Amino acid sequence: MIALPIVTEFLRTDEACFAQVPDFPYTPHYTVVGGLRIAHIDEGPPDAPAVLLMHGEPTWSFLYRKMIPVLLAAGCRVIAPDLVGFGRSDKPTRAGDYSYLNHVLWMSAWLEATDLRHLTLFCQDWGSLIGLRMVAAAPERFDRVALGNGGLPTGLDPVPRAFKIWRAFARYSPWFPIGRIVQAGCANGLTPQERAAYDAPFPTPRHRLAARLFPGFVPTTPNDPERQRNEQAWEVFKRWDKPFLTLFSNRDPITRGGHRLWHARVPGAQGQPHAVIRGAGHFLQEDKGPEVAQALATFIAATPVNATAPAWPARPSPPAA
Repeated sequence: MIALPIVTEFLRTDEACFAQVPDFPYTPHYTVVGGLRIAHIDEGPPDAPAVLLMHGEPTWSFLYRKMIPVLLAAGCRVIAPDLVGFGRSDKPTRAGDYSYLNHVLWMSAWLEATDLRHLTLFCQDWGSLIGLRMVAAAPERFDRVALGNGGLPTGLDPVPRAFKIWRAFARYSPWFPIGRIVQAGCANGLTPQERAAYDAPFPTPRHRLAARLFPGFVPTTPNDPERQRNEQAWEVFKRWDKPFLTLFSNRDPITRGGHRLWHARVPGAQGQPHAVIRGAGHFLQEDKGPEVAQALATFIAATPVNATAPAWPARPSPPAA
């Protein structure tokens, strides 16, 4: 078992920074994991079908504000955490504390601490790189998965030119305006208030360290340290027979077309109402949030859990040699 990383040096964004955030009136809850306080919102009846919304980089749970009301109206419980280094969650100040593996370990420990079960995961961007690993590590906690504009890279596929440009910008640009970066990933733009809301968790350059580092953690070469663990996760999904839905957008230059791989490999993806979200960029939650949420709610309603079905194995089997 890999030890949970413990962090002692971090920043915590002052709550006053969130005072002007629009359309996000949800009370944060906090869980301490590895010395860090991880924030999440939890709305809706506690016994309702639970949806776990995982954001990516450089966003935070504010990204889901257009989806949350639709899901609540459909009778769901909605849980949306902020990844370590983002939103209201604590932000380690040492670059060495950040890694792909550490984020999987932190969020997996958060999942165990909150003891959430019978979840439907919706994940996008880094929310998928981390969220899909969480599913593979604890498949018994999840009833369904819905994936939008994300994946589980192993470094064996060509790297899109748009991602290479983004990775270089994150590493070298002296200017790193979070709100404008998110806006660039939207087909329909953002208002000044929305851009400010994305900037809110990051009042200084030190607060933006995670957002700067994340592009460099994506496995893009065969010798990446996370390749093997992602391949092990793929082995789980190659035998995943629970419902699996893809909701990719048609205007994302990084992940467009990536849904086909999941359709071909995941048994539970067969016969599902997959959709391509038209007129949406990388952040489809911004461009078409209500449409995405309605597709997700319909998916949940159409795939009720069979309480008499055999339980999924508590831990995945190791990949074949």
